[in-house]
Amino acid sequence: MNRYIFITLFTSVILMNSGCRKASGPLQRSYDFDAGWLFMKDSTIDASLPDFDDSGWRIIDLPHDWSIEDLPGQTEDKVVGPFSLASEGKTKTGYSVGGTAWYRKRFTLEKTGIHTTAWINFDGVYMDCDVWLNGEHLGNHPYGYTPFNFDLTGKLAPAGKENVIAVRVRNTGVNSRWYTGSGIYRHVNLFNTDPVHIIPWGVYITTHTNSQGETNVLVNTTVANSTGESKEIRLVTRILDSGGNTVGSFESKENIEAQKTFIFNHAIPLTGASVWSIESPYLYTAVAEVNLGEKFIDKVSEKFGIRTLQFDPEQGFLMNGKQVLLKGGCMHHDNGLLGSATFDRAEERRVELMKAYGFNAIRTSHNPPSRQFLDACDSIGILVIDEAFDMWERPKNPDDYSRFFSSSWKEDIASMVLRDRNHPSVIMWSIGNEINERADSSGIVIGKNLISEIRRLDPGRPITAAICEFWDHRGRPWEATAPAFEILDIGGYNYQWSKYEGDHKIFPGRIMVGTESIAMEAFENWNMVEKHPYVIGDFIWTAMDYIGEAAIGHSILDDQENNFSLPWPWYNANCGDIDLIGFKKPQLFYRDVVWNNSKIEILVHTPVPDGRKEIVSYWGWPDEWPSWNWKGHEGKPIDVRVFTRCSKVRLELNGKIVGEQAVSENTKLTALFKVDYEPGILKAIGLENDKEVCSKILSTAGDPVQIRLIPDRLEINADRNDLAYVKVEITDEEGNIVPEAQFLVHLNLQGEGKLAGAGNACPNEMASFQKPEFKTWRGVAMVIIRSNGKAGTINMSASADGLKESDLNIVAK
Repeated sequence: MNRYIFITLFTSVILMNSGCRKASGPLQRSYDFDAGWLFMKDSTIDASLPDFDDSGWRIIDLPHDWSIEDLPGQTEDKVVGPFSLASEGKTKTGYSVGGTAWYRKRFTLEKTGIHTTAWINFDGVYMDCDVWLNGEHLGNHPYGYTPFNFDLTGKLAPAGKENVIAVRVRNTGVNSRWYTGSGIYRHVNLFNTDPVHIIPWGVYITTHTNSQGETNVLVNTTVANSTGESKEIRLVTRILDSGGNTVGSFESKENIEAQKTFIFNHAIPLTGASVWSIESPYLYTAVAEVNLGEKFIDKVSEKFGIRTLQFDPEQGFLMNGKQVLLKGGCMHHDNGLLGSATFDRAEERRVELMKAYGFNAIRTSHNPPSRQFLDACDSIGILVIDEAFDMWERPKNPDDYSRFFSSSWKEDIASMVLRDRNHPSVIMWSIGNEINERADSSGIVIGKNLISEIRRLDPGRPITAAICEFWDHRGRPWEATAPAFEILDIGGYNYQWSKYEGDHKIFPGRIMVGTESIAMEAFENWNMVEKHPYVIGDFIWTAMDYIGEAAIGHSILDDQENNFSLPWPWYNANCGDIDLIGFKKPQLFYRDVVWNNSKIEILVHTPVPDGRKEIVSYWGWPDEWPSWNWKGHEGKPIDVRVFTRCSKVRLELNGKIVGEQAVSENTKLTALFKVDYEPGILKAIGLENDKEVCSKILSTAGDPVQIRLIPDRLEINADRNDLAYVKVEITDEEGNIVPEAQFLVHLNLQGEGKLAGAGNACPNEMASFQKPEFKTWRGVAMVIIRSNGKAGTINMSASADGLKESDLNIVAK
């Protein structure tokens, strides 16, 4: 097996058919290889040979997740949409179905030339995949979350002759604790270069800014000479500002021996450099150009940001000399209704939502994300803890990555670090989450090896791991975690805010971060962050709902089954601050006040039947909503909670005072009222010295009469990676969302687009995500439209029985 460790940050050149975009000039190195694949889910065939009959296979474009596709044999109690009771993962994977499947792609080189070094990159395949070219086995890649590439040099058929890439993917057994998706769910690129070229991941950028504000950009570029003779290479490095203007450059020459590589080290000073920050994520571009004599033969461009990072127990986390408190959220990799498919716009939207909802940091739990996700964090201004693994040698499930860890960890660590180290958004690396052997002698050895490899590749960022109590080793005391913390730069604490102050007395030099916390303890966790500089932030589990770990965040009545997770038809973890389709959940309204992002918020509890009690899971939240629509409960008392940092709250219903309550840290910024329900306007007023400083209103909506469609954008790119997200609302005559409205909506889509996903955020109402009909839940649903790659208009209309229908035009350019 001949493999590069690789990233798709490069550009590349080769001409072919099968839907790949052609180069605009002779220097393009990279081709989008996503279009025109053939797909078949079958574990019995061997489709590796080029002459295999794939004539009956389905044509698909990447990224592709077969686990989100509707299963055959729809029955009410066994299969619903993509969900099946026969799922091996059951509640862990949200009743999704994996299996074994094949992908094949035919392509023909249209032009040859001096470009003879070639490779293919897969940014992520879940999981255990084997790749063949023209019947030759290129190799196996077991981990489902790291990028990899195979060397195609000398293996491609000559121009005019057909090539066949075949990929077998095996997502079998119980191999995950959450929904993974299945297949080639990230992008694929084909690369072709001159034998003298910049190697994959060959451009490494660091910046150093002194106390006078003078910045040096250090660009290390590794150039390979794959020819049989030495070559004199001239490397030119240019720094471009955000407008594309050259603001600094350096060049040097070096004689590189045959079959050798050389690292060019270029230091380029910048005066008056713009810094990258959360508030202003300014990006530069480094361009490395390889010249053979006067001939320009290769080029790689990498975006980067200039920022300083400092971590200190006395000052906390400083970026660009200013303290930053990490308002963080953990995030799995799936895109809700799209499954794990990493469409560029879907990755970007998740980051946009996090920024809009007040977060400034994301922990990629528990695996490296896609390149597009980090690109979005760079451009939008979100900090990232980039995490490697959920397990090491000891399994959490019988068929998980632990089977491959010993033989694969070094390559996977390298692919994570080399791909991601130029991203300014990445502020630290995490070597693992709740690792079973974390504090054992074997685990300490593994941890040190992981850390050593990361520091070899990127010595400039701190390293953490998420450490929890010994739920997996009952009886071991918390103090036994000390060896695990000792090897880390920053101690990651899962659900242990109560240990911060005590541990600080024993280990005053330890910097701490809450790598996981629960919504019900948002106040306690953030209080520790605000109070102690050595606690640099808090990351909620989770920022956004995800498929799998079904119902670990649940609120049920005491006559219902109550376990860690809940069975069919629950499929959604339901523990997120943001729901599956991207909207705020109740706990995020509370967090808004805790984080000082909002002055005051109101939540109203769903009435509990007489004789029943509510049970809220550890990761759950009470069944309360920002709603004053409780038809059928007129005259009955309803619990109302008001959150504020004001010292007093007054609650009014239809202009009449219901009551006043003092609010403080002792009440966790919360006031509780009981209110006899009557329709109208519920108003909470925050008071200081008996003067109104803020207020919030909930109004009763009328009867549902119409559908309203609200797109995130009216124009999208005519690119199959671009999406339009259209919110579907059921409203009254005045345009207010009717929260109890549940309607079956029928969708009609015409023009240059197709349905990528449709559904709601209900965690226990299974349905197809790919049919043009869906139910609303709490008055809303979501439709995701994908460009078909052609310019033109996409027309969408939505109708439901008894409602005025609505239509919408989106233009693809």
